[in-house]
Amino acid sequence: MVFPDKAGVMILSECNLFPEALLPLFIFEPRYRTMLAEALESHRMFCISMQRPGTSRETPCEIAGLGLIRASMLNENGTSNLVLQGVTRVRLGKMLQHKPYRVHQIEVLESEAKGDAACRVLAGQLIELVESRLRQGVVRVPITVMKVLTGTCPDSNDELTVDDCVASLQKMEDPGTLADVVAMMLVPDALVRQILLQTLEVEERLTIVSHFLKGEVARFQKKST
Repeated sequence: MVFPDKAGVMILSECNLFPEALLPLFIFEPRYRTMLAEALESHRMFCISMQRPGTSRETPCEIAGLGLIRASMLNENGTSNLVLQGVTRVRLGKMLQHKPYRVHQIEVLESEAKGDAACRVLAGQLIELVESRLRQGVVRVPITVMKVLTGTCPDSNDELTVDDCVASLQKMEDPGTLADVVAMMLVPDALVRQILLQTLEVEERLTIVSHFLKGEVARFQKKST
């Protein structure tokens, strides 16, 4: 896939776009209507960046997700419903345009895998933690994650069983993608997800998400006793 060297940026509170993730959006602000129209006429891509924590002004986090518009429906009142699919991590560079919407130079970021053997071990441990967390019965696999896991888009009433989910995760060959999918599935805290989004080193990413899940599993067990 050819990526642009600049793209529009949508800033959203507590929202992160990981590679492969599917994000449904309702576009109603005039500036983002313009951004959508111009993206559809060109490369069909724009960035989703989380609002930087602790700032009152609209300020994007430096590391964002570049998304490809997979489907877009224009409504009679000028608003649009669309599905954006994450394609890669990017670093936002110089702001080239502020109005009517932000345009930044972007740098595509690749995951860094230093120790394949260590990553495989961590990936196996992470899948075990996911299974433990799912068997606690307090979380469900989102429909958008099912798409990544199964390659299908099931009806909203459908749900993967724990065994189905674990089997799908075990088939993933890329540990970095595994970490991203688990973050989409089981990390509700947007700030933790942002940390994972901006962690390029795969071993470190696996370690962070595993540490988070260990804490969640332990808290539930303590609560249940």
